[in-house]
Formats: sequence, structure tokens, C-alpha cells
Amino acid sequence: MKYFFVRAVAVPLAAVALTVFSAAAQSSNPPASPRSAPSTNAQQPRQTPEAPGQVIFSRSTGNNGQTSAQAGAAAGSQTAAPTANDAERAAVAFTAYEMDVHLRPAEHYIAVRALLTVRNSGQSPLPLIPLQISSSLNWERIRVENKDVHFPVATLNSDEDHTGQLHEAAVPLAQPLAPGASMQLDVTYSGAIEQTAKRLIAIGTPEDVALRSDWDRIGLDFTGLRGFGNVVWYPVSSVPVILGDGARVFDEMGEHKLHMTGVHFQLRLSVEFSIGNAPTVAVINGYPEPLSITNAGVDVEGVATANVAGATLGFETPSLFIANREPHKATNATLWTLPTNAAAVPAWSTAISDVTPLLQDWLGERPRSQLTILDLPGAGDAPFETGVLLAIPVQPAPAEQLDSVLAHALTHAWMPSPRAWISEGAAQFMRTLWIEKQSGRKKALESLEAFRSALALAEPSSPGQSSGQPLNEAYSPVYYRVKAAYVLWMLRDIVGDSTLASAFRAYNPAEDVGSPSGRSYFEKLLEQTGNRDLSWFFSDWIDADKGLPDLSIAGVYPSVASPGSWLVAVNIANNGYAAAEVPVSVRSPDGSVTQRVLVPARARIVRRILVLNKPTEVQVNDGVVPEIEASIHITNLTPTAGGSSSSSSPNPQKQ
Repeated sequence: MKYFFVRAVAVPLAAVALTVFSAAAQSSNPPASPRSAPSTNAQQPRQTPEAPGQVIFSRSTGNNGQTSAQAGAAAGSQTAAPTANDAERAAVAFTAYEMDVHLRPAEHYIAVRALLTVRNSGQSPLPLIPLQISSSLNWERIRVENKDVHFPVATLNSDEDHTGQLHEAAVPLAQPLAPGASMQLDVTYSGAIEQTAKRLIAIGTPEDVALRSDWDRIGLDFTGLRGFGNVVWYPVSSVPVILGDGARVFDEMGEHKLHMTGVHFQLRLSVEFSIGNAPTVAVINGYPEPLSITNAGVDVEGVATANVAGATLGFETPSLFIANREPHKATNATLWTLPTNAAAVPAWSTAISDVTPLLQDWLGERPRSQLTILDLPGAGDAPFETGVLLAIPVQPAPAEQLDSVLAHALTHAWMPSPRAWISEGAAQFMRTLWIEKQSGRKKALESLEAFRSALALAEPSSPGQSSGQPLNEAYSPVYYRVKAAYVLWMLRDIVGDSTLASAFRAYNPAEDVGSPSGRSYFEKLLEQTGNRDLSWFFSDWIDADKGLPDLSIAGVYPSVASPGSWLVAVNIANNGYAAAEVPVSVRSPDGSVTQRVLVPARARIVRRILVLNKPTEVQVNDGVVPEIEASIHITNLTPTAGGSSSSSSPNPQKQ
């Protein structure tokens, strides 16, 4: 078993898309053209609530067992063409969700009432508010300023949902919403969410592979709703995109999470269950929530409830997991497994214990939260991470694989952050530190190098060509995972292990909020603990995206300094737009001398290094600084038939 999990994105989905990291392919979105004729928007009739704020799930059941209620006065009408345009969709920003969610797992059914606060983040007044949900759900009622409104509903092609389509309600406004202004919408919708992989099958993915990626569903023993990018179970407003259009689906997923940062979230959940099928665990937005179980009678269904009040979202999609699993306590974690997988728990618990001392050394004695590991239904289901949740098949696996996975996952329990580059970068960094501990620095840097070419493709070739993605605002995984991990490795080499570890331990996510003006919170922590000015580094690598450095050895000039010692002048060029501090090593038969050299952007610098005995080789960079084409540069000074030789390599070769 081999785990390559990507936080909040199923890996098989990334694999079949083929261009997950091809961020250079940014084309404009063509008008949506349905893959099939729009289906009739069948409405589930519902009773009108007596007053705003009440839980709305009042139903009656007829002799045929079907639920019935009075239809809302403003049920939407299906249209053949969308009413909203992309500019209007992009302008809608959600600032608060207050949701009542009711599940009937036996029928795969969800019914929702939501009070939504939206803001016009665009430059022009909005005459309407576009709201989207999965095409398996149906809009029923929308109220604006306590009044029902009639709204058209269009079916949009979009692979941001596992069905490959969204139902978009275009909510008309009596007065256009001015730029910067906010308003509240009261919406109800319902429908069935069953497992489907239509979007992946449509692009030729084998059905079994597609279903292992798109496992979202509402079911008796497992409900997993990962949110935007997998199943749109809560209202959103997005620009529709399809798989195969470069990396746009994944960029939209990242931008959605970026825009959700700071959103206020409240959810009241109720789940009906049959006799003997009471859920045992609920995880909402990546954090476990206590379940309250009410059994109405011996022969009657029960209800489980959970509440999230006053939460503020980080870089995440709202997600909902309900399952019937057996709990197993481990160090700083709880594993919720299927009975058939309980035998694998000791190996997972051992792996957690193995990596914990490393995390304690770097991040502190105790995590801020316990890790929740939730056993997915299928042995081949793609893992998923959000918050302190790791949803993954709990199967036997080699210790080195479990250690790597859990070093990453546990970091989120130790060091949560609303900033994706810190949260994800730290998790990737700790995973590579574990590789270094087990196999050495060379292997750790090789694990980063595997993704450097994707980063180089995504980066702008010059700051003037495009704005790129500053890490504080990054939404593409190649930035907030790969580049962020490189950044932390570079900071480690610049300030030292103890300083970086001290900054990690002092980090308080509650203080790292908003857009920094001047020095960022994390920069201040590093400078306070290390007493070194890092403004040049944060300016080029975090606060702005200046691409990658492009280093080379422009010349090497050895000369005899004294009997038995040589002075070697190394001329280093940087043709990139980002400064870099790199290790420069001069080797001789008596050993090697390494110095760190700061090479400014678009400049050359000469460093003179004294070594014993005649030098044989000069190396610039060891793979820790990502570059455009190569991460290691070596000049061999040993005479050959053609004189000395130079080479550059993308792969770390020497420790």
C-alpha cells in the first residue's frame, strides 16, 4: 500500500487531471455548455418555518412512507441558460454561514436551511446574487429581507462538484448591492448525495479508480462531504471550470479555501438513524464534535445531534463527516476504525509514537489538538486531510510509509495556522525532517527535488511578467506545499535549527491574522529568537513572488596562499529575480570548507575561501534552494584532457 495524500484534494483526482501543477496553463473560462440537456429541477416540498431562526425540519409521513409538506412560495424555476456571469460570480464573497443541516442517511438525503451573509467584493453594483449547490441538490426557497423571491435556476457544467454540474440560483435584488456592501440571504435546499464519479468517468478515468477518488456520499455507516472541489453541499459562488483545462479546477479549489479564511461558521446538525445504527463520531470542518444521541423508543428511529457555534474558518472548505466506527486511543490521536481493520491499529499507534519525539523537539511538548484518524469505507479510497482530521483507509503498511504520513498529519495537530503556507509548509517540512533523520539530508532534499520542476514551471520567469503567488496569498498547492517547504528548509539553514524551532514553538495562530502591514508575524518571531534581519528573505520569498533564483558558477580562480594552503575565488552569478543564500563548498584531498553566501538578484558576487591542499572541486548550492533549472552546480578543478569541467544538476548528489 502506498500513500500519496494531498491535503483537501484526492490524489487520484490529481493524477487523472494530469495537469495539477501545470499552473502556467491559465486560459480564460469558456461559456458553460451543458454536457446533456438540463434536467427538470424537481422540488422537494417543505413546510414554511413559522419564524426565522427556527429549525425547519417539520415533516409528515403518509401511508406510502413518503415525506410531504407544503411547497415554498418561491421555489426556483429551471432555465436553459445561466442568468449570472463570471464577473458577478467572482464578486460574491461569503462572510458568514449559519446552517441547520438534517440528514436521513438511509435515503442519502440532506435538507438544509442556511442564513448566508454575503459581501460584494467587486467594483460594480450587483443586480443579483448567484448561489450554487451540487446538481444532486435542489433549491427550494430563498428569502431576501424577509421576503420570498422568485429565482431562475440553471445547470452549469463544473467539475468543482463530483457530479460534474452545479445548480445555480440567480437571486434578483430589489436594489443592486453596492461594492463593499453586505446583505443576508435565507435559503433552503435539499436532495440526495450518493457516491458518483461522473466528472472523472467523463474524462476517461476507469470507474473503479474514479470511485476511489470520489467517495463523497451520505450513507448509513459513513457520511463524508468534503466540500467545494469534491461535493458542493453548502452554497457557494464560483466560476465554473472543468478538468483538463490546465490547473484551473485545483486553482479554483485553492482560491475558494483562501476566500473562506476568516468566515464565521455555525452549524446545527441532526442525523436520523435506525435501530442499532447510531453514529459514533462526527467531524465538522476537520475537528471532532460531541454527538448527543436520542433514542425515541425501542422500535422508533433515533436522532443524533451536534453543534458548531462561533467558529472561524481557516484555509479550508467546510466539511462534514459522520460515521459508525470503533475508537482506539493512541498517543495524541484517536483512530476510528471499521471492526475489520482493528488489527492494523497497533502498527499505526507505533508509527505515531515513533515520530512524536521529533515533533516535540521542533514544535513543543504537546499538540494543540488531538489528531483524528477516520477509517474510510474502501481499502483503496484516496486519503483526505483537513484541520486535525486524517481520513484514510486504516490498513497495514510498512513502517516507513506510516511514519512519513503521520509526521505530516500530526504536524497539523501541533501547529495549526490560518496561513496555508505555514500550515502545509510546516507539515511537509516535518515530513522531510523525518526522512532526514532516517536516511540523511540527501534523501530529504531528493524528496523536495521531485516537485521542483513543477514549481519552476508555475513560477513567473520575471516579476514583471506576472504577479505569481506570494506565499501569504498562495492558493495553488505547488506554492503553499512545495515552495513553502523549501522556504522553511532555507530558513533552517539561515537561522539554525534552534531559532526556527523556537519560532515554531512560540507561534500562536490567533495572532497571525489579517494581511500584514510591514513585517509579518512569523518574520518577527524569527527575528526575535534569532536576532537577525530577515527582511531581504521575506521580501523575495514570502511577501512577493519574484520567481526562483538562477545560479551558476561564473568562474573559479585558485591561487597559492602559503605553503600547503590555497585561496579559491568563486565567482557566483544569479540571473534570477530572487536573492538566495546558498552553501558554497571547496573540496580538496584534506577535506572541504563550506561557507554560506548571499547572492543578490540579478548580480554576481565573488567569495574567497581558504583551504588546505590544492582544491579539486567547487560546489554551489546543495539542493536546498530551488532554482529554475538546477539545484546543484559543480566545477571540477582536477586537470583532465580537456581541462577542468563544470556541471549543474537538478538532483542532490553530495551531503
